[in-house]
Amino acid sequence: MNDLRLYDPFEKMQFSDENCFLCGTTITKEQRTPIFASWLQQQYGLQHKELLLLDKSVTTFGDLTIPCCDHCHVHHIIPLEEEVEQAAKNGLAGLQALEEQKLFQWIGKMYYGTLVTELIKEADPLIRPEYAVSENPKMLGKFRSFYQVFQSLRVPMVFSDFIPCSLFLVEVSPTEDELPFEYQDELTTMAFSIKLGSVALVCTLLDNGIIRKALGRFYQLTQGKKLHPVQLAEFKARVFYAAYIFNVVPEYFERPVKPGDEHLVLDTLIDDVTNEVFNPWEMSSYAHMFEEMLKPWSIRKEHLMPDPTQVLSFIANEAGQFIEINLFDKAELIG
Repeated sequence: MNDLRLYDPFEKMQFSDENCFLCGTTITKEQRTPIFASWLQQQYGLQHKELLLLDKSVTTFGDLTIPCCDHCHVHHIIPLEEEVEQAAKNGLAGLQALEEQKLFQWIGKMYYGTLVTELIKEADPLIRPEYAVSENPKMLGKFRSFYQVFQSLRVPMVFSDFIPCSLFLVEVSPTEDELPFEYQDELTTMAFSIKLGSVALVCTLLDNGIIRKALGRFYQLTQGKKLHPVQLAEFKARVFYAAYIFNVVPEYFERPVKPGDEHLVLDTLIDDVTNEVFNPWEMSSYAHMFEEMLKPWSIRKEHLMPDPTQVLSFIANEAGQFIEINLFDKAELIG
């Protein structure tokens, strides 16, 4: 019979190199699993690529590992990574064919692994962060809710009429894009993006699919299209900004387990009565995030906002139609 008990590391802030990140089992410091899978590192040459952490210390994708017991590594992590690796070999169609819950778990492992690394380092930081994650009760509550559904990786779990995240898959034109791999995350808003060759996965990890519904018409416009990298930057900016103004934290509730149950069922509730689901969409703030995404092209905010009431789109024209990539010319874009 499956063990359907959930583990809660946030109750005692049990984040250390001596506890498995997924089940809490006491382990040795040598028992670890890579946050970014070995197949990703090998395929995209990531092992020595550097990452900057919140305490200003520098690590590499190859050195970024998390404490993990042998059982979780063998029975949960490896099978998931093998499944995603095989799907990724078939590009967009392969990843679209995977269950959304699997992709949520895969993205969640990278996001949560990075978070755990930050929490462990806060005990002995190189430079103390101005805003320590472990000292923010609201953020810890949000991370705790995420971890509850993320444990579907370890505990057989059914989500009742919801998926915890908003997941977007878009294709990037290989003739316009020279970067085989890109990765970006935002710990506080739980927005995440990763590009594998010509496929980009963009995700908000704790919104019960609300952001995908809100951006549904815009997302539909990209389907069946191959985006220019500038268009991908815009798409990410919209998703990341929507996560920034998302104003509620879903609550999750376990249904009582009955003898013979083989999985745990979770229900959810979002307080949209006392809280607005989204804070106002402010064009200037969105343009600033868009500008950050466009840094490789040196397209500045003033070029994105010739009119203070709106921001240029490289995806949709004024008639709401998709702008074909062969129309792109930087000089024309920025005037």
